[in-house]
Amino acid sequence: MPQNPLDDSSGVPAEPSVEPSLREARIAAAVVTLDRPDDLRLLLEGFARQTTALASVVLVDSGSSPVRELAEAADVPVTYLRSEVNLGGAGGFALAILAALASGAEWIWIMDDDAHPEDAGTLAALVDAAAERDLEVVLPLVVTPDDPDRLSFHFRVDGHSTHDRATVEAAGFRADVGHFFNGALVHRDVFYTVGLPDLRMFLRGDETDFMLRLRRAGVRFGTVTTAALRHPSGEAELQHVIGDRLHVLVPETETKRFYFYRNRGQLIRRYRRVRSLAADGVGYPLYFLRHGDVAGLAAWARPFVAGLRNRSFGPPWNLPR
Repeated sequence: MPQNPLDDSSGVPAEPSVEPSLREARIAAAVVTLDRPDDLRLLLEGFARQTTALASVVLVDSGSSPVRELAEAADVPVTYLRSEVNLGGAGGFALAILAALASGAEWIWIMDDDAHPEDAGTLAALVDAAAERDLEVVLPLVVTPDDPDRLSFHFRVDGHSTHDRATVEAAGFRADVGHFFNGALVHRDVFYTVGLPDLRMFLRGDETDFMLRLRRAGVRFGTVTTAALRHPSGEAELQHVIGDRLHVLVPETETKRFYFYRNRGQLIRRYRRVRSLAADGVGYPLYFLRHGDVAGLAAWARPFVAGLRNRSFGPPWNLPR
C-alpha cells in the first residue's frame, strides 16, 4: 500500500492518504450469533450506519431460536447461515469467514454478536489505519457500553495492566497485539497464510491462538486508538494476584472456565510459552489458595494439565461441563 512520502510542490511530507483501491475494496462482516436477538439487532443497525459501506454480512446462527427474520429485515445485505449445532466461537467464525471469502470479499470484519461499532465512522477509521500503517490486520479498542472511557479488556502499558481508555490512547498504536475477534478487520490473504480459527479451541482461546499465528507468520497487525467498539466488560474476570503486574482470568461460568483453562494449557504446549506457563503455574494456585478455594484450584488444574498433555480434545458434547 504505497504512499507518496513528499508533497511534490514543497518538499514537505504530505499527510497520509488512503489508497482508492482500499477505499473501494469489497468488505464483508463475519458474525456469529447465539440467542442474542437484541444485541444482534443493535449490531446490524450499527453496520447500516457505517459511512464505509459493507458489501455483505455473513451471519452464522447457532442459537436455539433462529433469527432469520431479523436478518432478512436488516438494512444491510445479510447472508444467513443456519447451524443446527453450536460450533463455538471458533467454528462459527471459521464458517462465516469461509463464506465471506467465497463471496469475493477482500477484507473481512469479524464481529461478536454482543458488540457494535461505537459510531458511524468505525469501519472508515479501521480502513484508514490499515492504509496509513500498511497493516494486514487492524483492530479497534473495545470499550464498555455504559462507560466508553473504560476498556472492556485490559491492555498492558509499561508493564502494568489497565482498563483506562485514555491511558491506552496516550500510549498510541499497539503493535502486534489486539483483542480478537471483536472488530478485527483482516485482509483475505491472511487466512491463506495462517489459516482459519481453530475448531478444536471451540471457545475461549481461539482468539489467542489466531493472534499467536499472526505473530509467528510475521503478519503486520495491531490495535489503533482511532476506532472503537462497544462490548460488555470482561473486567470482572480479571483477578489481580500481585498488584497489576500479575493477574489471572477466571471466567464466570463452569463451561467457560473449562475451555479457558484447557485451551491455555494447549496454547502453552503448542507455542512453547514458557513465561505463560510460569505465570499460570504461580498465579492460579496463589489466587485459589488465598481464597481457600481448593475445589476451584482442582477445577483449574484438571483441564489445564489436560491441555498441556494435549488431552480432552474432541467433539464438545463429549467434554466435561
